[in-house]
Amino acid sequence: MTTYRFFATTPKNMESLLVDELRCLGAEGVTETRAGANFTGTLATAYKICLWSRIANRVLLVLDRFPAADPDALYQGVIAIPWESHFTPSETFAVELNSSQSQITHSHYGALKVKDAIVDQFRSRTGTRPWVDTEQPDIQINVYLRRDEATLCLDLSGDSLHRRGYRASGVTAPLKENLAAAILLRAGWAEIAQDGGSLVDPMCGSGTLPIEAALIAADIAPGLQRVHWGFLSWKQHDATVWKALLDEAHARKTDGLKKLPTIQGSDCNPTAVRAAQANIEQAGLAEFIRIDHLELEQCRAADPDHPGLVVINPPYGERLGAESNLADLYFRIGQLLKGHFSGWRASLITGNPELGKKLGLRAIRKHALYNGRIECKLLHFEIKPELFLSNQQRPAPLPVEKHSHGARMFANRLKKNLKHLRRWAKRENIHCYRLYGADLPEYAIAVDLYQGEQSWVHVQEYEAPKNVDQQNARRRIREALSIILELLELPEDRLFFKVRRQQKGTAQYEKLASNRHYHEVYEGDCRFWVNFEDYLDTGLFLDHRITRSRLAGLAKGKHFLNLFAYTGTASVHAARGGAISTLTVDMSNTYLQWARRNLALNGFDNDHHRTHQANCLEWLDQALKQGDRYGVIFLDPPSFSSSKRMEGTFDVQRDHVSLIKKTVQLLEPDGVLIFSNNLRRFKMDIEALSGLQIKDISRSTLPLDFERNPRIHNCWEIRLGG
Repeated sequence: MTTYRFFATTPKNMESLLVDELRCLGAEGVTETRAGANFTGTLATAYKICLWSRIANRVLLVLDRFPAADPDALYQGVIAIPWESHFTPSETFAVELNSSQSQITHSHYGALKVKDAIVDQFRSRTGTRPWVDTEQPDIQINVYLRRDEATLCLDLSGDSLHRRGYRASGVTAPLKENLAAAILLRAGWAEIAQDGGSLVDPMCGSGTLPIEAALIAADIAPGLQRVHWGFLSWKQHDATVWKALLDEAHARKTDGLKKLPTIQGSDCNPTAVRAAQANIEQAGLAEFIRIDHLELEQCRAADPDHPGLVVINPPYGERLGAESNLADLYFRIGQLLKGHFSGWRASLITGNPELGKKLGLRAIRKHALYNGRIECKLLHFEIKPELFLSNQQRPAPLPVEKHSHGARMFANRLKKNLKHLRRWAKRENIHCYRLYGADLPEYAIAVDLYQGEQSWVHVQEYEAPKNVDQQNARRRIREALSIILELLELPEDRLFFKVRRQQKGTAQYEKLASNRHYHEVYEGDCRFWVNFEDYLDTGLFLDHRITRSRLAGLAKGKHFLNLFAYTGTASVHAARGGAISTLTVDMSNTYLQWARRNLALNGFDNDHHRTHQANCLEWLDQALKQGDRYGVIFLDPPSFSSSKRMEGTFDVQRDHVSLIKKTVQLLEPDGVLIFSNNLRRFKMDIEALSGLQIKDISRSTLPLDFERNPRIHNCWEIRLGG
């Protein structure tokens, strides 16, 4: 039996899966290469791989390898092949050439030389020539030029093997079938299915993952529905061998469908649901895969008694559009998994690995894959409470009788602070303030009191270092919570707890939950909505209390601009102080809606007090062209930002000079800019901003309740002229 040399191609980072698959399918001498693998075997082996490979793109029969340093050498190497032994002039053919690190750099020109050699040989030997069909040729010739050596191949697959033949309809950016198979194999789906586990895809799109999951679980050959193969018109094709392989595959499919576990998908997009149902119908799996039109939060396991795998391919950014909050989406995915799929395994592929952290789950494994040109991470999870990263789970207050000696120290300090600060707050008409800010190292928490018609306490734990005993740290938190509730005489449902980890960029603004519970609190003559549950911060930065009051005094009779405005609290103060108009600019529609609610709560209309959603850096350039001018500007950018809605990154230390220079151009001649940030190591580049009057007001804007933390923010008053 003749043994041939073959080469199978696959997407980058799927090579090891391909190697394992080839060996399982009977290939010999398998060696991994970049984006593929070499192997040897019989025609039966190659046919079986064409039919059964879930990972390969193409299976190529190597006809020859020869030096091809120039077009003439390439032509002579090709014309030396006896092409009449492979096909006749009545068949169509096409040539594809890929070149790397070779003197022939123009792929199309190289392909033409190969085509000319084949045509010239047929014409000289038979007096006629085969014609080229680039759409669906009978014979596909592939040439790979690497370092001036040509590998000449016959493409047995005919078309990329990821095209299984079941895709009747698609949606935007559908997942390729062999990538979907790779995700499932990396996730261990074959073993899970064999053990009777279910599969759930809550964002199924056009259904590729559920379909591929069914093909794997039911032992169905992925190429069984394909009608076009590159070897069917090849003169050396063995039709008997091919028919035997097809008969075997059909028999295995019949047996496999009898033991198929529960497979379900859902999507919030009705168009995607219809596409998935059409594809499943085309695949002949309509009675085996269930697809529903559901919002993400509505997804539930159809067979909860057989936990298995949740597999998800969420949007990476482009598909959701400019209004989207991807961090919120990933948080919702995490909530779904933790709330309704405990005991399951989950695998999620993402082109934005940072978003994976928003799931609130600790990945147990990771794999690198490519979705087209997008480098992705495949994250694997076990949905177990001990692997949850949620910082929303409040420890239960520890009864007083179980308190340690350290708890009494904390109680004394909190009692002392409360006595002192209550008098001060009453005298200054302050309703929301910090009671305790990690005064004792053992009790590393911040305790903030918020007051309106009712009172609430917001407690943030500063995450303990890894060398601190976690059990003792947890005990101290429980002690502190019981003491706080007792001294403030508050019921437990008015205490809100979070763990504050080291944040980067705008992470303090990102969602932790979606409860949407807002409470009205007071600040001087202003009223604000705060949210204690959904975000790390509440919507009201207490350390900027004096800054906001200062802005109110400056804004009287002026046009006021609030950049990086967050929830618009500074705009409310400016309006209350008598600003002619206010403009509140932020990138987040969520926070602008919040700002509009704050303005409305204080009786300010939308005609004179506007909000505008925009990347502030881009908006500045537009405003400068329009010649806008403001009497007072509040500029409070994040320390760092790499938002998907902006190009590049923003670093306040690196970029503050250019940002300030642009912003002051919007000032009226006698206007004032209040510039603030909370980067602790920030240094203002006074020299680079020569020509401006710059006054450091950080100390004078530091409230009494934050005196123990003088670097909570930096603040400057900047005017034109030097």
